[in-house]
Amino acid sequence: MAVFPLRADGLLLRPIEFDDGPAVTDLVSDWEVARTTTHIPHPYDLSSAKAWIAQERTRMQTGEAVTLAVLEVDPEADPLVLDPPARLVGVITLRLLDGARREGEVGFWIGRPFWGRGHASTALWALLDYAFDRLGAERVLAAAMAENAASIRVQEKAGFRVVGARREEQTARGEPVDLEVRALTEGDYRALLAERLRILLVAAVALVDADGRVLLAKRPEGKPMAGLWEFPGGKVHAGETPERALVRELREELGIDITDSCLAPFTFASYTYPEFHLMMPLYVCRQWKGTVTPMEGQILNWVKPARMHRLPMPPADVPLVAMLRDLL
Repeated sequence: MAVFPLRADGLLLRPIEFDDGPAVTDLVSDWEVARTTTHIPHPYDLSSAKAWIAQERTRMQTGEAVTLAVLEVDPEADPLVLDPPARLVGVITLRLLDGARREGEVGFWIGRPFWGRGHASTALWALLDYAFDRLGAERVLAAAMAENAASIRVQEKAGFRVVGARREEQTARGEPVDLEVRALTEGDYRALLAERLRILLVAAVALVDADGRVLLAKRPEGKPMAGLWEFPGGKVHAGETPERALVRELREELGIDITDSCLAPFTFASYTYPEFHLMMPLYVCRQWKGTVTPMEGQILNWVKPARMHRLPMPPADVPLVAMLRDLL
């Protein structure tokens, strides 16, 4: 237990505690969460949560499993503090299938209010790092019902591939269900880890109006992290500087003209997503020609820096908010 908590880009993973009971109850009593799991009963109450937590803590003490609360950490909390203000968003478990810890099976759930934020992928990668690097596992399994497309997508993005199927009793439905079983080997994990570290260069800008408000754009449905608010910008093409990329992107997306000289370099984000590592220089711009217009149907919002933390944002953008607030 000395290695816990695990930190993973806006999340903190620590052993489940009895104080987590009310939060667990609130999240898994939702039928949309329970129906895609095999062992969560429905309806679900606090006594069920307490009994389950007691069981999992015993399994951790005997070395049978590692069951971690997935906490969304306050982005402004001191990173050196082990217990920053945080809220439980889900749970992830690694069951050890043999005494030598060479094989395990991972399972996870995320509460519905926190879907679409990438938390499942982030937590899974953190636990895989623990399984392969700390425990020396050779293979990790994961199972999911065929209808659970979101969980399967998370597994496949992490490199899991189908190796079989099994039938289990589904507690919430009271009937057996068929599960697809996927596996990730230590070798595939290492190869994917190297690929995951490929660097994607994206340029972004904080457009600041005369009232000191900053423009944010909402990611549209159908795209990764849909519904989250981000700074305007886009990928830097080959042979293109970040400044020229922003000139192009703002013309195409917002219908405004800027010049390189209007862009003041401010700070940058460095963040590892499941598929790549993002490097994102952030510029500040206060002058442009034309009227800001959503040319691609996106939703725009002018927000005071002091209120930006109230909007859900991609993990890479979150640390930039406090810096902008101090600037503006």
